[in-house]
Amino acid sequence: MENPFKFGTIVDGKYFTDRTEEVAYIKQFIDSPNHLILISPRRFGKSSVVMRAIKQTQRQYISLNLQNITSIADFSAKLLREFFKIHPLEKVRQLITHFRIIPTLNTNAITGAIEVAFQPSSSPIDPLEDVMNLIDTASTPENRIVLILDEFQEIADISNSLPKQLRSIMQQQQNINYILLGSQESMMTEIFEKKKSPFYHFGQLMRLNKIPRNDFANYLSERLKDCCPEKFNEIAESILKYTDCHPYYTQQLAATVWQTLIMQPETEDVLPIAIQQIIDTHNLDYERLWINFNRTNKFILQRLALNLTLQAAELPTSTIYSALKNLQKKGVVIYSTHYEIEDPFFREWIAQRA
Repeated sequence: MENPFKFGTIVDGKYFTDRTEEVAYIKQFIDSPNHLILISPRRFGKSSVVMRAIKQTQRQYISLNLQNITSIADFSAKLLREFFKIHPLEKVRQLITHFRIIPTLNTNAITGAIEVAFQPSSSPIDPLEDVMNLIDTASTPENRIVLILDEFQEIADISNSLPKQLRSIMQQQQNINYILLGSQESMMTEIFEKKKSPFYHFGQLMRLNKIPRNDFANYLSERLKDCCPEKFNEIAESILKYTDCHPYYTQQLAATVWQTLIMQPETEDVLPIAIQQIIDTHNLDYERLWINFNRTNKFILQRLALNLTLQAAELPTSTIYSALKNLQKKGVVIYSTHYEIEDPFFREWIAQRA
């Protein structure tokens, strides 16, 4: 029997949960000449929602994660490589000959994919501009390519000059829909809402929240019926109470609960067993993460894990606030209505040791 829960990759089809309104909203932007900025904490399902909307519109798309980009030349090469996935080299070969810097192209003998590289130059922005103009040329107003740039808050880390240069290129283009995703709300807000930023009001801001509890509960209950027909509603509610409706961790815990009950149907109190199984699996990862925190961060994480107030005589308020912002930037802590540790299993791991 196949596990009905999926996590860790882009989710679609029968694994996709709710998000009807969000998908409709994104489709509206894809069908217009406007651009969208989508913000939410990590693992809230931004990519899955965007991909579902794009598939329903049947539009061509290119997707890059800026966390995987090391330089402007690397950005140009990876962008061109992704472009070749939707436009064969033979159809655009003539256009490439007009590039100011001709890329090196090789075909991977195993996968058949085209590998791209640009040689370093005195003007690294030229290849990126040429590639983006190529994408714009290959699009039409009736069938615009959707260009998705994930973790967009990393843009300045690639190069301090890149935000201004990239915005200058983008504003000249007519046939590309941009969807810019980010997981650091404060940084993304500064990029798109600060008047001095090159990307000030570049597109419509959209924030992706947690899946509504009732919708998520129905989704879980429907899929838990087969493995626990007598108490599937109770288990679904317990899962959501523990994960606080976080999309990724809810799917992860539900998948582990389902697997445990399939393998050991007689298990009575399955939730603590499933939680501990996940914690034990990631114990080494959590240990490595923990030892890299300074004492202030450890103090704050312990108090969050134990549901204690952050105000304490040991640390001034300014130090606590600064540390929380740093932990948010690292993706360890998120804020919705309150500060919380992003990973509930890491929270449990800390609490067990505190």
